[in-house]
Amino acid sequence: MSAEPPSASQDPTPLGSYPPPAYPPGSYPPPGSYPPPGSYPPPGQGARGRQHAWHTPSGSQPPPGGGAPQARRPGGQRSVMWLIVVVAIVAILVRSHRISSTQIILFCVLIPSVILHEISHGAVALAFGDDTAKRAGRLTLNPLRHVTPWGTIIVPIITVIAGLGWFGWAKPVPVNVGRLRSPRNHGVLVALAGPATNLVLAAIFGVLFYVVFAAGHAGPVTASLGARILFYAGFINVWVACFNLIPIPPLDGSALIERLLPASWWPGYLRFRPYGMLVIIGALVLMSFAQVNPLQSVVSHLVTWWAGVVHA
Repeated sequence: MSAEPPSASQDPTPLGSYPPPAYPPGSYPPPGSYPPPGSYPPPGQGARGRQHAWHTPSGSQPPPGGGAPQARRPGGQRSVMWLIVVVAIVAILVRSHRISSTQIILFCVLIPSVILHEISHGAVALAFGDDTAKRAGRLTLNPLRHVTPWGTIIVPIITVIAGLGWFGWAKPVPVNVGRLRSPRNHGVLVALAGPATNLVLAAIFGVLFYVVFAAGHAGPVTASLGARILFYAGFINVWVACFNLIPIPPLDGSALIERLLPASWWPGYLRFRPYGMLVIIGALVLMSFAQVNPLQSVVSHLVTWWAGVVHA
């Protein structure tokens, strides 16, 4: 649970200083907006948790001060029901030949990739002093604790079937940037932990693919099920990492922009930041209606590059 930013009358920071003392409603000071520890925010004023890539704000953050998390509303049964519905939809699409086996593989490797991406944010935050995600029970590999129906299930299915690429997000892992030992610097590292995790996973799957299927073969690799799973598991993690490094909030690449942004640009940036995800999704939808999809070309070149890397 995070407190509202202090008003100008409560904030001891002098007017005109950095960061701006007042923030637009619903915004929060991102990692780059924090001055050196101990100067802002004032003691006792909670800092809003940062938004991570591929998700929206969550109310699951435990109260500050180390107290026990509030009782959670039963959501496990709803998650199981959503999974059953998705399995039924996929089965219908397969029987009607509306979805290919490659699309199923891509969907199945995308989900754990974005879940591990999110867990890494909380794990790195814990290493730097913020145990919010741990106390919320989110540093777990249980997929039901991370699945969100729209971001993890519905949107990926729609984008894969529509040929828009592979796009989705997991339930946000709560991070309170104000609890990090060095909020401005550690906040950037927390943000970049997600793409770094995906690149490590891509390297692991790439090495496995090469050792098991490509090493010692002069020609193309046989397209067995195991080879396709390892190949696309590596590729999808490269894709997730590259996409998240785009410097548009709330994608992780925006953390670097926030860290370097001039103080005079903060008022306008903070007004734009909450709408970053809507801009991204809206652009994908408009490109679909206009039958213009530059992502297809990017994905095609990325697949070709990845095949060359692993000698597929």
